[in-house]
Amino acid sequence: MRNDRVMRVLPRNVRIALSREQLNDSYVQELRLRVGKPLLMVYGGRERMIRNERDGPYIVTKEDVREMLEYVSNFSLYAYEQEMKQGFITIEGGHRVGITGQAIIEKGRVKNLRYISSINLRMSHEALGCADSVFPYLTQEGQLCHTLIVSPPGCGKTTLLRDMIRQISDGNRWVRGMAVGVVDERSEIGGCYKGVAQNELGIRTDILDGCPKAEGMTMLIRSMSPAVVAVDEIGSAEDVHAIEHAMHCGCRLLATIHAASIEELKKKPLINRMVAEKQFERYILLGKRERIGQIKGLFDNRGSLLYSETGSGSC
Repeated sequence: MRNDRVMRVLPRNVRIALSREQLNDSYVQELRLRVGKPLLMVYGGRERMIRNERDGPYIVTKEDVREMLEYVSNFSLYAYEQEMKQGFITIEGGHRVGITGQAIIEKGRVKNLRYISSINLRMSHEALGCADSVFPYLTQEGQLCHTLIVSPPGCGKTTLLRDMIRQISDGNRWVRGMAVGVVDERSEIGGCYKGVAQNELGIRTDILDGCPKAEGMTMLIRSMSPAVVAVDEIGSAEDVHAIEHAMHCGCRLLATIHAASIEELKKKPLINRMVAEKQFERYILLGKRERIGQIKGLFDNRGSLLYSETGSGSC
């Protein structure tokens, strides 16, 4: 691995173990450290066990986890209490460090985590141009369609959303350049570091980093007058209410949600009404049958298949 932002938060012994592997950074998706268990990597959609110098599995130690937490938190876990109670810390570049351990409960809610036993480093990837194939289907009567990206975890939904934002902000042959407001609650879309996006999101994009989606959408509409609002991983009732408010204010919406199929999406209690009322005009369903981020189907709000990279699909 040659990604300096990632390598400098890894424990020394893990860095040494990875240096013995033949790795292409663009295929590294996750690195999982579990105390007393083998070091595992998701690489190109497949699990890969990292070896030690004697060619056995590298076994993660408590010291490895402690060392990595120190690097991730700049030697001050207390300063990251707000992030830790959500179960992850986002590092420079938009990479997410998920953590599990013993929850500290206060007034019925998680206040923090201690005795950390597992770490999951999820890599953030830029893929400029990955949205090229979908743009011919994302406009209707000259206007950008409200679009929902539907995807299981690890299929590239944030990567696709990021490139859609960039192209809409800069403008392309299908859409004129428009002001885009991004609510980046988990710092994964822009990968902000000290408020500045590390990923390319276009010249007309404004980012609210680390802000709850529902509150952030309202703030952006009031302060920045975006033509397009983009958010990642919607799910709460507050998210849905804020999306509907933004639509009623004339903004075009880009959003993502976890689901393995359109049928599963329709069963989600907070989203099924929006689907039934045809509030989103386009649905992009992602999968990884042949590769990560494969477009299984792009549908309109009537369920008609407009485009697919797999040659089949149904709503």
